[in-house]
Amino acid sequence: MTTRENTGGHAAPASAAGRIPRSTYRVQLNHGFTFRQAAEVVPYLRELGIGDLYASPYLQARPGSVHGYDITDHASLNAEIGTDEDHVRLAGVLREHGMGHLLDIVPNHMGIAGHTNPWWWDVLEGGPDSPHAAYFDIDWDPRQPELGGKILLPILGDQYGCVLERGELKLVYAGGLFRIEYFENRFPVAPASTAAVLREALARLDGVLDEEHPDRMELESIATALERLPARRRTDRQSVVERRREKIVTQRRLSGLYGMSGDVAVAVDQAVAAFNGTPGDAASFDRLHELLEAQAYRLAFWRVAAEEINYRRFFDVNELAGVRVEVPQVFQDTHRLILRLVREGKVTGLRIDHPDGLFHPRDYLRDLQAETAGVDARERFYVVVEKILTGDEKLPEDWPVAGTVGYEFLNRVNGIFVAGANLQAMDETYRRFTGIRARFRDLVYEKKAQILRFALVSELTVLTTMLDRISEKNRLYRDFTWGALRDALREVVACFPVYRTYIDAFAGEVSDRDRRYVDQAVRLAGRRNPSVSGSIFDFVRDVLLLHWPDSLTEDDRQQHARFVMKFQQLTGPVMAKGVEDTAFYVFNRLVSLNEVGGEPDRFGVSVDEFHAFMAERAERWPGALSASSTHDTKRSEDVRARIDVLSEIPEAWGRAVNRWAGMNAAHRRDEDGEPIPDRNDEYLLYQTLVGAWPLGEMDAEAHGEFISRIQQYMDKATREAKVHTSWINPNEAYDAGLRDFIAAILRREGDNPFLADLAAFHRPIARLGMVNALAQTLVKLTAPGVPDVYQGQEIWDLSLVDPDNRRPVDYALRRTLLAGVRERMRGDRGALCRELVERWEDGRIKLFVTHVALCAREDNADAFTAGEYLPLAVTGARAEHAAAFARRGGGSTLLTIVPRLVATLTGGDVPGAEAWADTAVAGDETRGRWRNLFTGAEIDAGNGGLPLADALGDFPVALLEKVEG
Repeated sequence: MTTRENTGGHAAPASAAGRIPRSTYRVQLNHGFTFRQAAEVVPYLRELGIGDLYASPYLQARPGSVHGYDITDHASLNAEIGTDEDHVRLAGVLREHGMGHLLDIVPNHMGIAGHTNPWWWDVLEGGPDSPHAAYFDIDWDPRQPELGGKILLPILGDQYGCVLERGELKLVYAGGLFRIEYFENRFPVAPASTAAVLREALARLDGVLDEEHPDRMELESIATALERLPARRRTDRQSVVERRREKIVTQRRLSGLYGMSGDVAVAVDQAVAAFNGTPGDAASFDRLHELLEAQAYRLAFWRVAAEEINYRRFFDVNELAGVRVEVPQVFQDTHRLILRLVREGKVTGLRIDHPDGLFHPRDYLRDLQAETAGVDARERFYVVVEKILTGDEKLPEDWPVAGTVGYEFLNRVNGIFVAGANLQAMDETYRRFTGIRARFRDLVYEKKAQILRFALVSELTVLTTMLDRISEKNRLYRDFTWGALRDALREVVACFPVYRTYIDAFAGEVSDRDRRYVDQAVRLAGRRNPSVSGSIFDFVRDVLLLHWPDSLTEDDRQQHARFVMKFQQLTGPVMAKGVEDTAFYVFNRLVSLNEVGGEPDRFGVSVDEFHAFMAERAERWPGALSASSTHDTKRSEDVRARIDVLSEIPEAWGRAVNRWAGMNAAHRRDEDGEPIPDRNDEYLLYQTLVGAWPLGEMDAEAHGEFISRIQQYMDKATREAKVHTSWINPNEAYDAGLRDFIAAILRREGDNPFLADLAAFHRPIARLGMVNALAQTLVKLTAPGVPDVYQGQEIWDLSLVDPDNRRPVDYALRRTLLAGVRERMRGDRGALCRELVERWEDGRIKLFVTHVALCAREDNADAFTAGEYLPLAVTGARAEHAAAFARRGGGSTLLTIVPRLVATLTGGDVPGAEAWADTAVAGDETRGRWRNLFTGAEIDAGNGGLPLADALGDFPVALLEKVEG
């Protein structure tokens, strides 16, 4: 096979339209890994065999952002990541190496924390009349009358009155403008309301400047001009223009006057001080309170304001506000820079973050294609969507995309390494240890309902108010109370079987798919609430499925349609928060299954199911990403590969966790009769230790770092679980007790039998996990789809959930390892493979598999990008322990063979030739002569098939290229 002999001189990528990457490599850009550093690793990535650099969002985000999803300015690149010149250089380096660039973009929401988002600042200052008010999804007419025309901002650390009277809210003057400061937070003050401050300053000038003094008269004139500004609720164009003009004029006048007149400056400063009050004198804060009441926002305590937040958020994150990208002007303003980068060829593909949060995903994607590929283009621009598919749910085929980012792929591949036959035994082990007997589906319902009661209650409140107004227009349903409608909506959403539906309520379009999901959700809600009248659920179903009375006016129909569209924006966040961020940290039977888009109660995937999925993918979505780790996965691919092994040894695992619990019992605390940690959290901890325990010996510093990582992970896991502690209401006793427990059981000082026992148990698990990891890596790199390598995971990476998986990557090490592997590949491949197996812990074996398979993809592009997927049968005594498929196209045929369920096969060793007995890959497609691209050996296959002893005898996985026959 061909290997990369140099890193320069490659042809530039084809035109963006119609271009599908060969492979992608995801990097996390931030102040610690910039455009310049990304450009430096491009030659290494090209040498590795990568086709496209896949970057996290890099438009201007909140200062210090490590992920880039909190964009504050769509018009500029993130200054912490680099300059325009740095970006141009990165694009040039990619072009020189024949590589494309896939960019992650964020159309659903923006970051609003601090004061760096100019659109949000403008809305806070101007309220509904701000030209940017339509950019954000804000309910200006909420159920609470006192919030009419205001935005609730839950950012205070205590009750508003307490914060105010402690003097923590400060009025500040600078440059002709006033603002409110709360520690690092800043908020604008509407110009009209500042007249009160200037009146206070004028009072301070009594006896200092007479009434006809020019400076006093100018200050009087400015205050009068501000008082005469049109009221904020007047949103006609003339009023809006006048407010904006006078704001600029008065700012300039006040700034000039303040700078020229010392007396005025002193008076303004004194007025500001008077407004800021004196702690201990409650009445002294009355003026500041009145000033705050005059603003288009209301500051509130972050813990108690969830129910009244009246702007759509990203999930339950108050600092991320939903954007109305369905508005044409908003689409243009949020995409102008991105589209320019596309047209200049600097970006060749787009990854769409959280499309389920959009008002109308299909229309958004069509608009995006029109802008990138062109309205009349025959070929699409490469776009993938972060769409989470549940169970056997299909991606809507009318979306103009290449596919998803690959979570459904990840879960199918991971599933073939889980021993489905051991479900009952693993279930029993889990139940005996934890006492938990709840079904996963019941847990999901319970946690989704919990999310709707606490975390996303404000979004439910907005929907309920909309539905209540709809019911009032229908005499058959007007007697439903607001509370009854809220409860019915909560139950329907909690029972929703998928992330969301895609009904086009304005066009009156309901697909059969969506009708089934709505019917199912309403039916399940009715069953779970037998004491509730079925008529209210019928009403909800009729509204969602557009069964509206003929008597409705056009305005009423528009209200109905908007309710349905907004309802669909809520079900996804509830599913994500209730399942991914809650239930997945509670149902801990086998946590390698608790992955984004995963179904922990689907215990394993058969080889036949795997083949059926891949065949359909090859036919319908050959350009979809094939992921095994992402920035959102709960644990890395290598951690999951180890934990999968536990499914094969339920009895040994059960004995181990019970033994460890006994050894560590003395370190458990007791708080009010409850143990810390509880049995379920302890069960999760032991799986995490088995999965993440580092390779090789750790010095004292590394050991301390590992303890800290596990403490941080378990702190996040237990808060997400929301059983004993949470982010909103932390239980300090439980949190501290868990951290101390982890430190105690992992201590190396003194006698600690647990560490020795864990090490002995872990050793064979790590070895078998290595085989699983290589197998899933090879499947990812050769199966239908575009393989994606998450940063640094071309060698062993035992990271846990974010932020653990965003740690810096040692690219110098990876360059050195790749150079050494490539040099050795020029010699005896068989000797190299034996060495890599023997020294597997150094990570070169995974790098070797990745490099060889990526090069094979490039050398046989037709077979892998648009070629056939051929499922192959495995026969013989060990048939259940292998999976095989072929890719054929462009005159090439390549065969992938991977082992599975290896612990059951060997009892703990890496399988050699003797482990496979008479097992073979059968079928006419296997006949002929094959070259093993890893070992270099050639294999003849006849009527009896291709023997696995030959294919897998010298290396754990096989990628074979047909050379004859």
